Amino acid sequence: MLFIHSITAFAATVEGIVEIKGKRKIKDVVIYIKEIPDRHFPPPQEPSVVDQKNLTFIPHILPVLKGTTVDFLNSDSVAHNVFSPDEIAEKMDLGSWQRGQVRSWTFRRLGSIALLCSLHPEMSAYVLVLQNPYFAKAEKDGKFVIDNVPAGDYMLVAWHESRKAQSKGVSVLDNEKTKVNFFLD
Repeated sequence: MLFIHSITAFAATVEGIVEIKGKRKIKDVVIYIKEIPDRHFPPPQEPSVVDQKNLTFIPHILPVLKGTTVDFLNSDSVAHNVFSPDEIAEKMDLGSWQRGQVRSWTFRRLGSIALLCSLHPEMSAYVLVLQNPYFAKAEKDGKFVIDNVPAGDYMLVAWHESRKAQSKGVSVLDNEKTKVNFFLD
């Protein structure tokens, strides 16, 4: 008898809580598996979207898989520009465009990339480019869940734009819940 199963048939869940020193509400913390060696994860075919609305990037933090294209939409009645001073963003500067228009960029290098608008210096956001699709954003109460994680030993990272990232080693077992908590100073 032949048994065939998918990678998610025996996949597990990684869950926990993130706390930030001095903060009651958690906002924009991304928890992710740093790397799954010897695996390539194709990016999604559909682009992710960052909107510019009320002189704000929405979402403020966007985690994406390496190779993902992001569409930058302008929903404001004023022109916007999107650029990044970060070297890993490959000199990204999308120029300026008006309401209802979209400009796109494909993120090919791993890491955190600051997004800025040269026309509105108060605007900022981040794209966090990751090696694999096993990531989550913490809820306001700090809880997070990463589903369908294949069994293995990994480095789990909690990232926030204004705090030092924290890493913890985790062992994920088939069909089990692995609990990990983070406290960011």
